[in-house]
Amino acid sequence: MAHTHELRKKAHSLKPVVMIGGNGLTEAVLKEIDRALFDHELIKIKIAVKDKDEKKQLTEQICEHTQAELIQSIGHTITVYRERIE
Repeated sequence: MAHTHELRKKAHSLKPVVMIGGNGLTEAVLKEIDRALFDHELIKIKIAVKDKDEKKQLTEQICEHTQAELIQSIGHTITVYRERIE
């Protein structure tokens, strides 16, 4: 597995591929995150909530549900990584 520092550098130029808004973390959103991780391994997700605790909770749910690793969290955007198993 790549080092966190290298993944952060790689993620710098990425745009968020999934947006989580007022509807929260729906089954459809989780499926989209799962598909994006399968396709790209390293993705950014924009979480449009004002409450930091809610953002942290959503981040934990995403990582738990998708078996992804949180690489970084800046503002409303998180970067997650899941190695593709061939």
